[in-house]
Amino acid sequence: MDTDLLPPGPNDVAKATPGDNLLFDLGAPLPTPPSAGGGGTPRLRYAHRDQAEMRCCSLDELLPADHEVRPVWAYVAGLDLSEVLAKIKAVEGGAGANATDPRILFSLWLYATLRKIGSARELDRRCDPDSGEMPFQWICGGVTLNYHTLADFRTAHGDVLDKLLTNSVAVLLEQDLVSMDRVAQDGMRVRASAGAGSFRRGPRLQEFLEEAAAQVEALKKELEENPAAGTRRERAARQRVAADREQRVRNALEQLPAIEAAKKAGDKDKARASTTDPDARVMKMGDGGFRPAFNVLLATDTETHVIVGVDVINSGGDQGKLAPMVEQLEARYDKRPQEILVDGGFAKKEDIETVGQAGTTVYAPVPAPKDPERDPHTPLDNDTPKVAEWRERMGTPEAKAIYKERASTAECVNAQARNRGLQQFAVRGLAKVKAVVLWYVLAHNLLRIAVLRAQRENEAAKAK
Repeated sequence: MDTDLLPPGPNDVAKATPGDNLLFDLGAPLPTPPSAGGGGTPRLRYAHRDQAEMRCCSLDELLPADHEVRPVWAYVAGLDLSEVLAKIKAVEGGAGANATDPRILFSLWLYATLRKIGSARELDRRCDPDSGEMPFQWICGGVTLNYHTLADFRTAHGDVLDKLLTNSVAVLLEQDLVSMDRVAQDGMRVRASAGAGSFRRGPRLQEFLEEAAAQVEALKKELEENPAAGTRRERAARQRVAADREQRVRNALEQLPAIEAAKKAGDKDKARASTTDPDARVMKMGDGGFRPAFNVLLATDTETHVIVGVDVINSGGDQGKLAPMVEQLEARYDKRPQEILVDGGFAKKEDIETVGQAGTTVYAPVPAPKDPERDPHTPLDNDTPKVAEWRERMGTPEAKAIYKERASTAECVNAQARNRGLQQFAVRGLAKVKAVVLWYVLAHNLLRIAVLRAQRENEAAKAK
């Protein structure tokens, strides 16, 4: 036998030096401790971490009992997903492959949102049965996925996500875990997927539309003349890309009139729309720069920090958005908040009067008057009754103390969304953008619900 091919033994390890020609690089030899008995080298058991092993165990046994992903699955398992199930075409006795359990996909995106993962490709990597992470593998339970399925599911059920928000908060209201007596509203501008260079004026968009239409016709003609050009999948992909580009340019042209209407009389010819995301608008961001973005509006219960209302708009201004949010809350829960806290950008007199007449007290800073000698909290002659009350109210110490809760509620919720990855949208269009925002809202409320229920249980235990 060729002894040079045998692995080194304990004596070889002790004798080896870095210059020896061994099969494995052992590094510098460890110093040999003196034997307690006075003779021989100690016999040790060495760690072999690169040795492949076969272990018989389930995914559930590999995940700790108190892991954070288990409450996510328990929450999703209790949701009513009948609307999602009704859209599945693969049914008993019918054709087609089995569909993926929607609870798996819901749990994956909720947990991914909590883990700051907003990419379908990254989530797909985490779910890989060989190289993924155990929490994601545990959710999948052996079901294989791909990033197309994950990406499509994320934005395909925005209406279902919105109803889940309404139903979950309604349950909290019924159980007296949330009162919604005082609500704080704020807007947060989030970078859009579209680039600044994709915005074009009307004449240029018309040129793009003609070019895109010509490309679609050229592809059709090419396929008619040479049906064997490329594979069937390649031909379908080329046609789909060309048609999608033509449709996006058409949508951009349709958006131009609304963009022009929002501009001043002398700037209407400067109106531009994006060819990649026609719904995006250039907005002033928090750092003072101007970039394509969407405005995310959230209404939060000040006592529990549970998000109760959400909307996404493509207007950078917040004026005129106070009354619609109060109306949305009434439509969702058949209840208006008694008090609502907003910053100065929402303080539109018409909204204050409308909301006040309906029974909601507005707390918002009064703008500084042009005359520095005039008291801003003194009502004006042309003020409506609720606006006059608002001016006087904001001059009192009690109102100023209440208004301080806005920053600790609305700003805190916005910061948590940013920390969970809500920095820039990877999807396009208002509908898809709102679906992504709803994932963040549901993930946020999931954690808040867990805290509220734990507090209720602790209070019940102390009362015994």
